[in-house]
Amino acid sequence: MIELELQALSLKREGLLMDVGRVVAASGFALVRQRLVDDRNGVLLTMVIRGPQRQQRTLEAALGKHERIISFEVSPFEDGPPKAHFAAARSVAANYVPPPPPAPAPVADSKAPKPMEAGRAPTASEIYASVGVPQVPPAPAVELAVHEEKPQPLMLAEPEPEFVFVRAPTPAPAPSVVEEPFVEVVPLEADLAAVDKLLPKLMDDYPQIFPLIKKLEQSVPPGARESSLQLVGQRVGAWVFQRRHALTTKLELEAAMARVGVPALSELLEADYSGNQLHIRNSPLCADNGHSGCKFLSGYLEGLLGPVVASQNLSIFEVCCRSFGADECVLAVMD
Repeated sequence: MIELELQALSLKREGLLMDVGRVVAASGFALVRQRLVDDRNGVLLTMVIRGPQRQQRTLEAALGKHERIISFEVSPFEDGPPKAHFAAARSVAANYVPPPPPAPAPVADSKAPKPMEAGRAPTASEIYASVGVPQVPPAPAVELAVHEEKPQPLMLAEPEPEFVFVRAPTPAPAPSVVEEPFVEVVPLEADLAAVDKLLPKLMDDYPQIFPLIKKLEQSVPPGARESSLQLVGQRVGAWVFQRRHALTTKLELEAAMARVGVPALSELLEADYSGNQLHIRNSPLCADNGHSGCKFLSGYLEGLLGPVVASQNLSIFEVCCRSFGADECVLAVMD
């Protein structure tokens, strides 16, 4: 068995987890965890999956033919800080190259006419020479008869109207849109102290436990939210098994789901099971904010079915979730 990290880029979020989850399950892999993030390039899907090494090529071929996947990358999963998504938007500031400086202005031609001296009016010859017009010899003087005219009364020029130009106010620049950076939450271990403190209250209020579960996921650090939900689900599921099904003999997976799993879940919410898929409608832990609560339900089934299923390879993973835009939450239950 190997663990792989699958990264894919798609255009639309709705139903993406369900579609890709079916391909992963059909190729013989089990989903360990997943993440779905919006990006300016599209929707970034990250899955950590576990399965037989010989099926990796089959999985890659199926992903390459999938109509919703623009591009994908499959690599061995490595423990440590999460790897950045290969299709995440990158900042261009680090690669910015300033434009070259402008070329120097051309040197003025030495043959250009020299400027006139300050305080002296240019002569006609100088004006003609400055514009390149050949000089014309002056015409001979012609004597004209001068007739005396009566002096005209002095007319004062009317003052020109003053125009006041009002500059329109410069509109304020539109606010620049600051794109939120791609932030990957570092997974942390479950908060054992918070889980141990909550268990007695859950047992007292069972089956009305979802308000307490919501308080738990809000009180722990973001990186410990999913692991804490899964741990408290396992503890509650094991408690329900010891309380109601401790005398049940070993069963095959289908029989265990029919006799133990579905009846226990029906006390908490509405659920149907068929074809190795558990369909959960209107889960109160999965709101449309990208925070899935399916880890509690998968942990609950692990604690409930682990002691009674004959196979030691019980695997439960999320195929799609209502918090990521799906119509319902779907868990794949396999052995």
